[in-house]
Amino acid sequence: MTDDEIILRPETLEPFLTEVFEKAGLSKDDACFISRTFVQTHLWGVDSHGIVRVPIYVKRLRVGAINPRPNITRLKGSKSLEIIDGDNGHGFIVGREAMRRAIHLAGEYNVGMVGVVRSNHFGAAGIYARMAADEGMIGIAMTNVGPLVVMPGCSRPVVGNNPIAFAIPTFGPFPIVLDIATSAVAGGKLLMASQRGEKIPLDWATDKEGRATDDPKKAFDGFFFPAGGHKGFGLALIIDILCGVITGGAFLDQVRGMYKYPNDPSSVGHFVIAMNLSSVMDPEEMKERMASFYRMIKATPMWDHSKEVLLPGEIEYRAFLERKKTGIPLPNKLYQELIALGQEMGIESPLE
Repeated sequence: MTDDEIILRPETLEPFLTEVFEKAGLSKDDACFISRTFVQTHLWGVDSHGIVRVPIYVKRLRVGAINPRPNITRLKGSKSLEIIDGDNGHGFIVGREAMRRAIHLAGEYNVGMVGVVRSNHFGAAGIYARMAADEGMIGIAMTNVGPLVVMPGCSRPVVGNNPIAFAIPTFGPFPIVLDIATSAVAGGKLLMASQRGEKIPLDWATDKEGRATDDPKKAFDGFFFPAGGHKGFGLALIIDILCGVITGGAFLDQVRGMYKYPNDPSSVGHFVIAMNLSSVMDPEEMKERMASFYRMIKATPMWDHSKEVLLPGEIEYRAFLERKKTGIPLPNKLYQELIALGQEMGIESPLE
């Protein structure tokens, strides 16, 4: 904790956020899911996809850019592959329904795949991949976003920093979870750096003129570099094809970023997959094999003996254990924004 941070308890934060989203028009169940997911994301230490997004979500709900009570319907598909219409609902709610449907299909066909059209920003992709892992399945979740990423020589961004997440159950303390943006950095990290008054590395992003910058505010108005050069750029294109092209939804510059177009539906697309492990391996065998995998990774020698190899999801698990005890740190500036929002909306749940 620093002098510019406030520590909040999860049991204080969750009812506050639930009331915020209820008053913004969501049902009690949906508001509870969003607030619980925000808190869980922070407990994992993934602050870039947490409460920093609350003000823009509320603004978009108020102006009708997000439909608070969507009628999510099946459009087409058969057997293990379906496409659903999110009816411009909140991405958290549409993403949840997509993965629920994918899990159901995987229970019947061993693999379930669901594409989504007409949704909005759905937070961390790992939220939905973990839903499958919680059911003993492998989960994959991805989404497209508006163009943000440039390649050398481009005069404007070409594709979004489209994230993808994988979650694999270990039947141990934590699942293996890889959740990555295809840009050098996730946009939420720029927001958090700006809230904290921090500089950013010069290889993360450019200003709006395309020049590398260490100012997160200029970077947020500019463009991102792709992760790993052509590798991240190519992966972002594939994700856009899966989320936008084959679903019949929006892709590339047809997708509208929520900060650049706060009053408009984003027309975001998602694609989620659930794979039923029980068709090839029982949980006890999977647990034994993953434990062996974990031990082999941990046995990797390090030249710095104070260091260790960490598996994807292990940092989040350790953060969860720590923050459950100590609380969730928020930049004071963000905390004050939440207090002001609560006062404006007449929120009764205290944020202490």
